[in-house]
Amino acid sequence: MLDQPHFGRRLRRLRLERGLSQAHVVGEGMSTGYLSRLESGERPPTERAVAYLAGRLGVDVSVLTRPTDGSLTEVLAGALSAPAGTDSTDALSRALEDDEREDPAARWQALWLLSRGNRRNGDHEQELAQLLEIIELSELLDSPELSARAHMQHARCLRALGRMGQAEPVAVRALAIARDEALSVADTMAALMVLISIETEIGSIEAAGRHVAELERDLLADAAPTQAAEALWTAAMVSNRQGDHTGAQVRLERALDLLEGKDDLTLWARLRAAATAAALQMSPPRVDAAEHWLGEAEPVVELIGTPLQVQELHALQAHLAYHKGDLDEARARCDALPTDDDLRLSYRDRVRLRVLRGQLTILDGRIDEGITLLKEAGRQAADSKNLDLAAHIWQSLATTLTEVRATETTGTTRDD
Repeated sequence: MLDQPHFGRRLRRLRLERGLSQAHVVGEGMSTGYLSRLESGERPPTERAVAYLAGRLGVDVSVLTRPTDGSLTEVLAGALSAPAGTDSTDALSRALEDDEREDPAARWQALWLLSRGNRRNGDHEQELAQLLEIIELSELLDSPELSARAHMQHARCLRALGRMGQAEPVAVRALAIARDEALSVADTMAALMVLISIETEIGSIEAAGRHVAELERDLLADAAPTQAAEALWTAAMVSNRQGDHTGAQVRLERALDLLEGKDDLTLWARLRAAATAAALQMSPPRVDAAEHWLGEAEPVVELIGTPLQVQELHALQAHLAYHKGDLDEARARCDALPTDDDLRLSYRDRVRLRVLRGQLTILDGRIDEGITLLKEAGRQAADSKNLDLAAHIWQSLATTLTEVRATETTGTTRDD
């Protein structure tokens, strides 16, 4: 016998989601009165009734008969109190499906936990759907803090997906809420850092520079060490785009010095991976610094990193090998990474990996194929308003073709 009233609630929710009346669902095989009693929990369903209703609703019987983990509040409490490493994703997802939306705060928190898990795994499309509902719930709860955080994370998610035209106004909104409501330094800094990152990538370097000045002048001194480290890394990215590569490296080193592994080992490794990427994007690339920082991050990521972080590490290893002139190692690292369908990397990191593959293709002698690959990536980046990324692509193409011409003239290669 199936549990009531949970079965009835699930049955009613499925019917309403499909926009069906009780009369439409029962058809000629059941009375509306019986269905009404099932939905209210007054009658236990028979196996025959379950099979009939599943067919009328167009779902598998298991959708109606799967066990109930408890109310959303109960499942959420279990997820929050579970030992480290416990995966509560399935239980939370089922509880959200059965939730009657009587407690928007509990629903907000459950969705936030799920979206955070998806973000860590690189599942940004699923994260995006959850964040849109989180924003609606924030407005319903009339909480400026929750609204600012929801908009901030929404902007970060859109940035990860490469949707820069959509991301910028969302980040502006997050910062406006934080300022208008005089939220904490932590909330204001988080919103400001997301906006700076987006401005940098869309080519609004002047605006990003102004916001960095505000960040360092008004907020940095009051920030916790972990957030101060992220702020300095963000500022370093802007310095790098402004051509101040020495200033960028100084900021990166300050950021890394703020954290010890015992404070937050995951963030400690993530900042070193981020510093590696930044060092390789400088002109000229700071290869020695990048190799040092990546060497520190590698054992930590390999030991405790998520699948996304492991892919990010392997991509950085490929980029580093390329900049060291070890093209065979770079090719091997690229080949070891999954194809696009299985990649968890952000849009920006995917494109940079595609650029590297295009450069290697050109240096392998398949020049037209590599040029076509890079041109397509450049056009896509420009169309999605990733102007900084587009500039990187065209510069990489020009540099690689120049190198090919030099090789043809001198008869030497990078491996030599």
